[in-house]
Amino acid sequence: MKAVKLESERLVFLPLSLKHLSQEYLDWLNDFEVNRYLESRQGYNKKLLENFLKEQERKDILFWAIHTKEKNKHIGNIKIDPINLESNSGEYGILIGDKSSWGKGYAKEATSKIIQYCFDTLKLSKITLGVVSENNRAIKLYENLGFKRERIVKKFGVYDGKECDSIRMIKNNYE
Repeated sequence: MKAVKLESERLVFLPLSLKHLSQEYLDWLNDFEVNRYLESRQGYNKKLLENFLKEQERKDILFWAIHTKEKNKHIGNIKIDPINLESNSGEYGILIGDKSSWGKGYAKEATSKIIQYCFDTLKLSKITLGVVSENNRAIKLYENLGFKRERIVKKFGVYDGKECDSIRMIKNNYE
């Protein structure tokens, strides 16, 4: 399954590819404030990012670059990976890396569009995600979008200098 171009009211979703290699993208990955709750952490260089993007292009994956329609600016990424065919479910992840785009509702708009696509077009039964228990803004967003807390994974990892739990959340189709 490969990502296809999609659009929402203010955003365009393009398959993530090598053409997204930029200094701005590299800066997001090395910005503590941007990646403080991500499993991938600082330490990226241009070659590592280039290799990562080439690898994503080769994969059969639903991984989009999020662009604003107004300026065609790459502001983040969103993915559904992996997809589990047995349970007909997908694992969700998002990064709004461009800090000037924070607080404008882009994460909500992007998440809504991608979940709608997964449920309506791909006919997935559910979307799951994991969120660091300290990431209150993300938890609130997911709950507002209909995700339910499923379980807590204790001592999941060290984020922002302290050991944190992960909250597993789920959104079922047809709810």
